[in-house]
Amino acid sequence: MYSTSKNLCSLTDYLTLTLHSNRLTFKQLQQIHARIFTSVSLRSTAILTSFLSSCYRSQMSSYALLFFQNPPKLDSSLWNSLIQSSTESVKWQQFIDSYRGMLQNNVVPRKTTFTLILRYCSTHGAVSLGLCFHCQMLKTGFNFDLILQTGLLQFYAKAGELRYAKLMFDEITQKDVLAHNVMISALIINGCAEEAQTMFDKMPERNSSSWNSMISCYCKLGEINSARLMFDRCPVKDVVSWNTMIDGYCKTKQLNTAHNLFLQMGSARNSITWNTIISGYVQSKKFKEAILIFQQMQAENVKPTEVTMVSLLSACAHLGAIDMGKWIHAYIRRKNLRIDVVLGNALIDMYCKCGSVEEALMVFDGLSVKNIFCWNSIIVGLGMNGYGNEAIGIFISMEKEKIKPDGVTFVGLLCGCSHSGLISTGRKYFSQMHSVYMVEPGIEHYGCMVDLLGRAGFLKEALELVKTMPIKPNAVVWGSLLQACQIHKDSKLSELVTQQLLQLDPFDSGNYVFLSNIYASLNRWDDVEICRKLMIERGVSKTPGCSSIEVDNVVHEFVAGDNTHPQILEINLFLEEIAKVLKEEGYEPDTASVLHDIEEEEKERAVRYHSERIAIAFGLMSMPHDKTIRVVKNLRTCSNCHSAIKLISKAFGREIIVRDRNRFHHFRNGTCSCKNYW
Repeated sequence: MYSTSKNLCSLTDYLTLTLHSNRLTFKQLQQIHARIFTSVSLRSTAILTSFLSSCYRSQMSSYALLFFQNPPKLDSSLWNSLIQSSTESVKWQQFIDSYRGMLQNNVVPRKTTFTLILRYCSTHGAVSLGLCFHCQMLKTGFNFDLILQTGLLQFYAKAGELRYAKLMFDEITQKDVLAHNVMISALIINGCAEEAQTMFDKMPERNSSSWNSMISCYCKLGEINSARLMFDRCPVKDVVSWNTMIDGYCKTKQLNTAHNLFLQMGSARNSITWNTIISGYVQSKKFKEAILIFQQMQAENVKPTEVTMVSLLSACAHLGAIDMGKWIHAYIRRKNLRIDVVLGNALIDMYCKCGSVEEALMVFDGLSVKNIFCWNSIIVGLGMNGYGNEAIGIFISMEKEKIKPDGVTFVGLLCGCSHSGLISTGRKYFSQMHSVYMVEPGIEHYGCMVDLLGRAGFLKEALELVKTMPIKPNAVVWGSLLQACQIHKDSKLSELVTQQLLQLDPFDSGNYVFLSNIYASLNRWDDVEICRKLMIERGVSKTPGCSSIEVDNVVHEFVAGDNTHPQILEINLFLEEIAKVLKEEGYEPDTASVLHDIEEEEKERAVRYHSERIAIAFGLMSMPHDKTIRVVKNLRTCSNCHSAIKLISKAFGREIIVRDRNRFHHFRNGTCSCKNYW
């Protein structure tokens, strides 16, 4: 074993180096043990402590205890080292055995030993065990030690035992600032903000932790003005104070104020500050701003963390900014950031929402550990992209791995079945949710089933399901049925459903527009006018269509009728060229979705300038021929644009992916992945 040690200064050096290895085999531990037992010079506290630590690190705690049964003459401090090693172990029994062995050898625990034990009990929420050790401390005479009293106070506070924490605090005769801080934290955790404030006001001495506890308390309660008052009064602001205040403003959607504080910090900002402001923008759906902040972070050479990456990937997912998403993925690999289930799930979600299913599957397959969120993300992503059979395949693999599905899993499955026309399979899984998988169907699952049946043309069955479902149908359920009516041109049922939607959500402009178009198609112009007047009276305005496209890592947004884009003149000219190409291909605009009381030529121009058409035109102008055009739209793509984009993909030889409010459309060579089933 020691033949390789000739270049080391001594056997002691070699043993120390070996014992600091990650893991040792049982045979190696035996050999080192033999050396220690036969050589007095190797019985130093440092060597013996390293040996004990190595036993636990190598998952051989029983060998450490065996070592203590027949030890050479040892310093009692080694038992403290044994306890420390056992508390670092993830196995509960190892810690219990070590402490029991200590008592059996008549070794009195030291103050530092109890400190370690209390920390262990706090971390593992071991209330009963902590109470036992409290009794042990009383027996050994440590009950008046300030450090241990504070440790006990901290233990009871973290365990949620406020009554015991208060009793412990009252027993401390010389309460220092740390004891007060721990007690204030305990009160805050247990929702006693007023009591915490009273104690804070009476404190003879305060440090930054005291102030930060109260600032954090008011931020968590949503009392941002009280938090700001504390922040402004604080004479010892540190980076935690600033970060807490910025986070509080972000959570209350006051991003301008949060950003002003962020700017005021200047060079005091750390990675947590940057992560907080980026996360705040993402949570407030200000995705472009989040990416701009990240670019500023890079310019200032601040090292991003895994938390930064998760927030940014969420922003890329919502924007459909796959180039930025791929850059982030490459950065993660280049910097060897650990892809755990959280970061892995963010990557899967980003690729799925950008329509890149193949890369999402590669990330999923590469994860060494997958939790339910990872499985759900890939199933939902496959379903939304129209890969229903593949989603089912992943679900079957999930079952084989003994992962229990939840409600989100079935939303993904049923969505995949709906978008792929898998009617019988969807019915099967819906019927098995409760009986086989013990998952109670929620309103979102009924919505998926109504969507599945309606899209397939089973409108009467879908309506019957809506009427008989055990939960009161919401606007999403009725909306699914309305879309089915639109697909199958059932104007009578459409009118009935739209009236229901107007009762449920009288401020959704889409319902008025749809009902108005139904009346117009039936030449019921008086009813069209009534719809328009109702919208005006109720202050309802039509939600404008908005589409975004990423070009050279910049996200461009287009709204129908908005001429503010710097290249809008060139885009409009190119749209005219596209219209000519489509006409040569035999394309006739479908103007059914345009209000019927305007001229036919005006209708054609109206549908030509829908936001997704503008974004696609810009993509064709600006992106290399071999690059996929990816567009994200806030509304459902109309049938006219759907037909046009199919022909554009063929005429220009481009792959185009459109993510609308309902699903993904992968256009290739004149066809769409939805098979006109959306």
